[in-house]
Amino acid sequence: MPVHPLISAKALAAALDAAKPPTVLDVRWQLAGGADRPAYEAGHVPAAAFVDLDRDLAGPPGEGGRHPLPQRATFEAAMRRCGVRNDRPVVAYDAGDLLGAARAWWVLGWFGHPNVRVLDGGLRAWVDAGLPLVTTEPARAASEFTARPGGRPALDAADAARVATEGALLDARTPARFRGEEEPIDPVAGRIPGARNAPHASMFDGDGRLLPPEALRKRFAELGVDDGTEVGAYCGSGVTAAVSVLALTVAGYDGAALYPGSWSEWITDPSRPVATGDPGQG
Repeated sequence: MPVHPLISAKALAAALDAAKPPTVLDVRWQLAGGADRPAYEAGHVPAAAFVDLDRDLAGPPGEGGRHPLPQRATFEAAMRRCGVRNDRPVVAYDAGDLLGAARAWWVLGWFGHPNVRVLDGGLRAWVDAGLPLVTTEPARAASEFTARPGGRPALDAADAARVATEGALLDARTPARFRGEEEPIDPVAGRIPGARNAPHASMFDGDGRLLPPEALRKRFAELGVDDGTEVGAYCGSGVTAAVSVLALTVAGYDGAALYPGSWSEWITDPSRPVATGDPGQG
């Protein structure tokens, strides 16, 4: 039976007291500032190891986009350094926006780890539950994690174009970026033709947590997604869209795919078409 992708703060606290506790990863990160190691050093979940999204969960920017998948050897070494093991559960968390944690969840699953979850509500939920933070980095021996690529569905550019036509390709960026009205990061504005706008912020409730499964299913149904739909997600560089795949999984859709290269890879080939404006305008 598949592992539910979310875990509560209290359930994580109980698991950390077990004989074989999960490996905990602190993946706090922001698009503007990058990895937030200072926040980790100021206070983190006991036993958590810090993961730098740009360095550990992505390869160097280039033709594969701003956050391409990391090389197997690089990722394997980073996870071993953090104490990740194939036979031990992993829990990832961030400040609560799910950007870093969902990326870790997806990439670990892509590299074959069978049991990865995200702390529901992030570090804020841990603190709100009255659970302790520590400032010391735990000593840990290097683990024997083995990365095996291909453990989750992933799209390349050709796949993304096909899913946009034959299934549902969800664009997790803001409506203004989806319509091509603004593009603060990448050199070309617009979207993949046929994509449907599903801003990742619309998947959260007022407390900063993902909507309940039934509410997520309603949201995705409004976008034309049902149990028989082939669905994929993309964003600017494959980080925010990992939140969409996580939300689809929480909602019970099996097989949702991520386009890791996303828009920043799509536009590296000028022959690929670009759509702008409201859907139906091209």
